[in-house]
Amino acid sequence: MTDDADLTGTPRAAGAARAPAPGGPAVTDPRFAPLPQRPGKVLAVHLAYSSRADQRGRSPAHPSYFLKPSSSLAAGGGTVERPAGTELLAFEGEVALVIGTAARRVPVERAWEHVAWVTAANDLGVYDLRANDRGSNVRSKGRDGFTPIGPRLLDARSLDPDGLRVRTWVGGELRQEDTTAGMIFPLAQLVADLSQHLTLEPGDVVLTGTPAGSSVIVPGDVVEVEVDAPNAPGAPSTGRLVTTVTQGTHAFDGTLGSLPAVDDVQRAEAWGSRAAAGLPPEPPADDAAGVVPGAAPDTAPDTAPDTATGAAPAVARPALAPELRERLTRTPVAAISAQLRRRGIDDVHVDGVRPVLPGTRLVGTARTLRLVPHRADLFASHGGGYNAQKRAFDSLGEGEVLVIEARGEAGSATLGDVLALRARVRGAAGVVTDGGVRDHAAVAAVGLPVWCRGPHPAVLGRRHVPWDTDVTVACGGATVQPGDVVVADEDGVVVVPRAMVEEVVDAALAQEDEDAWVADQVAAGHPVDGLFPMDATWRARYDAWRAGR
Repeated sequence: MTDDADLTGTPRAAGAARAPAPGGPAVTDPRFAPLPQRPGKVLAVHLAYSSRADQRGRSPAHPSYFLKPSSSLAAGGGTVERPAGTELLAFEGEVALVIGTAARRVPVERAWEHVAWVTAANDLGVYDLRANDRGSNVRSKGRDGFTPIGPRLLDARSLDPDGLRVRTWVGGELRQEDTTAGMIFPLAQLVADLSQHLTLEPGDVVLTGTPAGSSVIVPGDVVEVEVDAPNAPGAPSTGRLVTTVTQGTHAFDGTLGSLPAVDDVQRAEAWGSRAAAGLPPEPPADDAAGVVPGAAPDTAPDTAPDTATGAAPAVARPALAPELRERLTRTPVAAISAQLRRRGIDDVHVDGVRPVLPGTRLVGTARTLRLVPHRADLFASHGGGYNAQKRAFDSLGEGEVLVIEARGEAGSATLGDVLALRARVRGAAGVVTDGGVRDHAAVAAVGLPVWCRGPHPAVLGRRHVPWDTDVTVACGGATVQPGDVVVADEDGVVVVPRAMVEEVVDAALAQEDEDAWVADQVAAGHPVDGLFPMDATWRARYDAWRAGR
């Protein structure tokens, strides 16, 4: 229904006052004009779109929420102040739901029936004010005018909840575009989940999260948000919700509470990446960050994110030639292990790991990520923003394997489904970690070859701090250097020094031919004595067989 109908669906004359929801007051405050009444609650979802989760490098297992005061609403947009003394005001275009009938413990299959209207919203926030109440967002997102909404309402009864589109423009440039089909948590699930904790009442508003593309806006910027249903009859639209940013002049009183504060982590998160924020790539760790004095320095990669895609470019390393990769793919890990042992290289097995998806194989060149044991102060400085873990996954190149040093600590995950998907999209060959994997079934479904110690539901920060990339690491008892060749199958994972790979694979394939011939002789009834390993007589027979092939 558009804004030419009241909550019950009864048409009204253009320009007439909206009929209130049953028992609600008439709407006279212009801040709430698009709505049937002043909402008792405005609830918002922290992270709900796959594109946003991919951008942030984390995918929640369940939705989480925060409250915004109804006093933050601004009907139809207008102007919004960036508070004096702040720099990081960010926009978030969203689909807003308006509850039509009370919902308490409703099943997901009936939840959409309790939504009367759909409209557009802009969940504005100031990153400078997140530090002291991060998560609750009271100060950063609760200010007057920080929830523009409207300008028109669409009848939810006529809409497919998976067929809505949200778009956001800044200065006429499209910055966000996604559909509700790309949500991690469907709209009906959000309503049903909220209803099992509290009663959703008529007029309440649910802000359903923002897709990728949210970034910083400055005084003078004009932000427009539109929600439509492009595949529905008539392609109904809310129209554009237009908000102009102005500069506030009222300074904060530091004697009353904490003042705005920003750092590079907040800047990178607000803008979407370090590059978009105008920041240099995060520097490699120095002596104070854990480099052993006297150790040979490792070369840090260029991990500045691409300003268009948010991806860091892959570190330039020689790729495996297609013919060599094909030969390695045909070579069992056991055969490679045997050849390395003959050459005195025996400590190259990543022990204690198994494939997430049985039956997969892995061949690629190593990129590395080092995780150090969790320490609260170090996680605060290195765990947030565009950290080493995110940079590593964002910079993976075609045919590369990310090897993660987790010290054999399986008490938390080192990656989940979003990062696995990121690696697959980047064309990576796979991941080997001597830590845990969360979203284990979902990671298997991604189809990326991953070897790990096992599943674990906890996030990285429970036991680890993401520290540095493209350095020599220890994974499952094996030393791995960037550029080493990693090969894995059901027998395990082996690391081949790059300089030896051609020699080793040729010898291993030759040995495989010999072993196959020996197996044929055993199957024909010959005893293994003198045959395995071959004595001079059997060797002569084998050489004659090879010559006659």
